[in-house]
This record gives sequence, structure tokens and C-alpha cells, in this order.
Amino acid sequence: MTEGFVFIVGAGPGDPDLITVKGLKAIQSADVLLYDRLAAKELIQHTRKQCEKIYVGKQPGGHRTTQEEIHELLLSKARQGKIVTRLKGGDPMIFGRGAEEAHALSSAGVRYEIIPGISSGSAVPTAVGIPLTFRGISQSVTFVTGHAQDERLEPNWRALAQATDTLVIYMGVAKSESITTQLSEGGLSTLTPAAIIQWGTTEKQKTVITTLGDLPEAIQTDEIQAPAIIIIGQVVSCAVTRDSIAEKAFDHQASL
Repeated sequence: MTEGFVFIVGAGPGDPDLITVKGLKAIQSADVLLYDRLAAKELIQHTRKQCEKIYVGKQPGGHRTTQEEIHELLLSKARQGKIVTRLKGGDPMIFGRGAEEAHALSSAGVRYEIIPGISSGSAVPTAVGIPLTFRGISQSVTFVTGHAQDERLEPNWRALAQATDTLVIYMGVAKSESITTQLSEGGLSTLTPAAIIQWGTTEKQKTVITTLGDLPEAIQTDEIQAPAIIIIGQVVSCAVTRDSIAEKAFDHQASL
């Protein structure tokens, strides 16, 4: 039997055109495609006609394929001698559990390759014209998850308030009130500019410009839901796209 192989591929932030050439080739060569909820559905159309397509997404409040089930699928299909492409939103190694899947494959002796993707944490702010660094304003960026499975691993938000110039928060919508409170208690001004971008780089993209203090209310008022990226820092006031979003950012900067 032919030895199987697994590609762990980052699909990018949402826009199907933002996948890498190498990632697209892995999709086109797959015998089996395991794909997530956040992987652009247009990418699935690039599979071969005979490719077996298996949805393994985790829907908030709905169907969830466990990580253990995903590992078992990867192993069983690869052991059948198939080329398996595991398509994950963003970059598989940034809050994507790609390392867990790679460890499972390595432990079982299954060959694999990890193909990087463009992470939503950097791509989504760029898509709306918000720089994460800006000379004289932001020399540091911290990427952090707002969703920890174990409360003991919850980020130290009070420490982060003083540890970085720009915060980029993945999966932070549900805990925005707690995050805001702790950042404020850590010394970060409630007037610090903030942005929330829902479904970034897609047709459903929605951007809200606000401040740290008004962040939870803005999320509720504008009915922001996951997936969304939150950016907190003075860089929000440095937006370079001259549209209504950027004008709000510059107006806010002028009022500080």
C-alpha cells in the first residue's frame, strides 16, 4: 500500500484569494480534504472530483467535531495511503491547534508537512487600513486569545496593559467586558482607541471603531459576533484608508 501523507494548510483570513500558492496546490492534490468552518468555501471547489470532503468545523453553540475525532480521521485516512489535506482558517500554528495535529501525526509515524497561512491577526487589520506598528507610536504587538479553555491559563490582562503597544485579540468578543475591565485596572486608559472587525477580508466584513472603555457596548450595539478580531492601541487612530472608518479614527485622534 502507498504510504499516506498529510498537509496541514493555513487557508488564510477568509478571502479565498489570500491562500498561498503552495496551500492551493495541496488542496488540488488531496484525496481527502478535512476543512474547518473558517476556511473559505470557495477553496473547496479546487479539489479533484473524486476527493472526499469532510467538514470538521466547530460551530459556536452548535455542532463540534472534537480534536480527538479530527486526529483519528487524519490518521485513519493517511493509513489508507491517501493524501490528506487538513485545511484550517488563518495560520495553523497561531491559535489553530496545528501543532496538536502535527504531534498526533508524528507520534503515529505519519509523514506530514505544515504549510503556513496568513493569520487573521495581521491580515484583517491590514485589510481595513489599520497598521499594527507605526513609527513613534507602536514598536510592539502582542497576539493573544480571549478564549482560554482552562481558566488557569487565562491571559494576564492587567500585565498586558503595560507590556505592549498594540494588542490583537482573537476570540475575544464573548469576554470583552472582562477584558476591558482588567486592562483598565492594569493602567490602560479607557480612551485608548479600539477596533473590532468581524468576518475580516470577506463580503461579510464589518468594522467598528471605538475606545477601550466603550468596547463592550459597541460590540453589543453593533451586534458583533465571532469570528472577530479586536485591536487595541493608538495605531487604530493611524488608519491609512481614507474612508468613513478611517475618518472616525482620525477624528478620535484629534479629540485626544
